[in-house]
Amino acid sequence: RRLKSENAYLRAQLQDRFKLDSIVGRTPVMMRVFELIHTVSATSSTVLITGETGTGKELAARAIHDASPRRSQRFVALNCSAIPETLLEAELFGHVRGAFTGAVANRQGRLEQANRGTLFLDEVGTMSPSLQAKLLRVLQSREFERVGDSQTIKVDVRVVAATNSDLKKMVAEGSFREDLFYRLNVIPVRIPPLRERRADIPILSQFFLDKFAKEAGATRGRMTIAQDAQQALMAYEWPGNVRQLENVIERAFALSPGRS
Repeated sequence: RRLKSENAYLRAQLQDRFKLDSIVGRTPVMMRVFELIHTVSATSSTVLITGETGTGKELAARAIHDASPRRSQRFVALNCSAIPETLLEAELFGHVRGAFTGAVANRQGRLEQANRGTLFLDEVGTMSPSLQAKLLRVLQSREFERVGDSQTIKVDVRVVAATNSDLKKMVAEGSFREDLFYRLNVIPVRIPPLRERRADIPILSQFFLDKFAKEAGATRGRMTIAQDAQQALMAYEWPGNVRQLENVIERAFALSPGRS
């Protein structure tokens, strides 16, 4: 069962591979990000990726994993803000049968699933203080217990965390543990907002346009972006960053009958 599960996972990964060169950008600020990602990939140090919503933090985390010696193992992602606080601990550490209402069987958590691979914790700043303390222990000792169990489990996992919050400010306010912040912030990687890399907008726009045309099986030839449309894209502030740009291009592609 384990081999079948691993085989299915690896096949899925091959179909949707996140290589370092798939992060689109040619501006000097992005070239520095690429260089840093390439450098930290060779280590097992904990990485903290910061940036506004929609800048591509998970894509950067996947690039770090795919360029690392752990690339043949699993990349397991967990969005800490998307799971209720009462369930987040069980999702992260796993649980045993009868640990709480609804726990009808033993279940591995994301930590065990990521053993020998990479665990990506998105929006880590939303964790409760009690869960922060338990995560700190994992980073220090590489061991934990499932919810409702007393047996200690050891793991070899690289943790890459991400946040769009100001963790330093949260530490000063007392809502985030200072010792955990320093454990996570061993190697900081900042993904710049789109407004700081406007020269990448034409490249990104065409990249997304080609992507949607390929998915749609378009037969009208390669679509291009009209000059006045490109000027409008370049002038906009993009509060939603790259994710917003992708959505705009998808909508424009769907509503454009011609080749531009």
